[in-house]
Amino acid sequence: MLRPLLTAALLAAGLLQAPVAAAETVRWARSADPATLDPHAVNTGTNFGLLHQIYEPLILRGADSKLQPALATSWKLTADPTVWEFKLRPGVKFHDGALLTADDVVFSLQRAQAPSSALKSLLSSVAEVKKVDALTVQVRTKGPNLIFPNNLTNLFILNEAWAKANKAEQSQDVASKTENFATRNENGTGPYVLASREVDARTVLKQFPQYWGRGQFPLDVTELVYVPIKSPATRVAALLSGEVDFVQDLPAQDVGRLKADKRLRVTEGPENRSIFLGLNVGAKELKYADVKGRNPLADPKVREAIGLAIDRDAIKAAVMRGLSNPSGIIAPPFVHGYEKGFAAYPKANAAQAKKLLAEAGYPNGFAITLHTPNDRYVNDEAISTAVSGFLGRIGIKTTVAARPIALHSTAINSADTDFYLFGWGVPTYDSAYIFDYLVHTRGKDGRGPTNATGYSNAEVDAQIASLAAESDKAKRDATIKSIWQTVQKERIYIALHDQVLNFASTPKLDIPVSPDGSVFFKNVKVAKP
Repeated sequence: MLRPLLTAALLAAGLLQAPVAAAETVRWARSADPATLDPHAVNTGTNFGLLHQIYEPLILRGADSKLQPALATSWKLTADPTVWEFKLRPGVKFHDGALLTADDVVFSLQRAQAPSSALKSLLSSVAEVKKVDALTVQVRTKGPNLIFPNNLTNLFILNEAWAKANKAEQSQDVASKTENFATRNENGTGPYVLASREVDARTVLKQFPQYWGRGQFPLDVTELVYVPIKSPATRVAALLSGEVDFVQDLPAQDVGRLKADKRLRVTEGPENRSIFLGLNVGAKELKYADVKGRNPLADPKVREAIGLAIDRDAIKAAVMRGLSNPSGIIAPPFVHGYEKGFAAYPKANAAQAKKLLAEAGYPNGFAITLHTPNDRYVNDEAISTAVSGFLGRIGIKTTVAARPIALHSTAINSADTDFYLFGWGVPTYDSAYIFDYLVHTRGKDGRGPTNATGYSNAEVDAQIASLAAESDKAKRDATIKSIWQTVQKERIYIALHDQVLNFASTPKLDIPVSPDGSVFFKNVKVAKP
């Protein structure tokens, strides 16, 4: 008999009423539902995971981390080093039957540049996007951008005529809680079409009969049923009971026993994602703390004390069950600009941390709220609880306020938090992506949309902007190192660890783990009985 918690979750998802799954149907469980179907409105892995089945970018990054053609068959720099040219795949159809043309690409990239788009920072170096002919697009950047194609792997292309006909020309503004037609509807070129969607309960996708990749990819999976199940225990129970076929976001404490279960297949690999704490260093007074008239997080000694108080190795052992790689930098080793020296982290030292707090004028500590997601990263709320315990030892009384990632991300994007746990993947595999989103002054030149720290440094801003226009690789690399040196010294973020990914499924599914955590179901092979 199913436990009440599991029964309730599965009833909400509609799974108990569903027919027994055929081999080509995959029931896919994750910890959270995408916030929207609008392809340019949210910059989170949860959204990208589902949208990659429906929409497609010009260029993809495969499981081997290398760039590969998607809607663009080729790309190159022209004789003008500021102009990239993309040749589009002929004969590609949108789900409504319309053919993909250069007009759709120009429209989509311009849409992603809009103020309401969460992806605008990826295009901050773009000066112009223009159609050359029906299947050729050129993008002119403000200076020679050596890595521009890396920025396109999550920039989805939608149909211009469809968007305009349905008044969805502008990307949804998630922060204002408004919607447009693209919020709950789609018209992509991907291998799967939206059949039905019940927000926070169940999304059904069916294979697109006119998909351009038919014959090039296995396309064994003909139907996807996406089920958000917030509770880790319920998610695992659903897999063990056979109610779902594939689970991402496995709780670390269950990985060992799932690996030992011969009824399952568990795959593991390092993730291109760092988990860290963000600190509001820019406010004159914190909104979620008991200190009035000043900001303790603005003091470098307080920030250093927080970093010293946290025992990252203990978090790895007790919270992550070995499934993390402690680090002192908010960039995983996959990222260009990463250095082992930056990744060194201090051994926990509560006595020294207390001394620093006293020197900063807080001998008795202070109280603060730590905002955290509870459904996005591996054991996210448990990590925050552990951090609260470590800080309590040095007198910083920390209240953990947990919430779904959709609410958490919105608060960060609107800078409505002082102290928060967050995770960041780097789809471009380049440090500039981290700097553009998390370090650059918020709102300036379209950069800094996810910088909730209040940190602003005009010299660093200029260095970050130069990365998108520097044609000399050695000079660019030197600038990246200089920026990292400043970020590490300032401690506006306190790195905790890099995640290790685990996927669990029925043995019939062959789903490799990629560093980005993305699953492209068109590539998934299903063993026949």
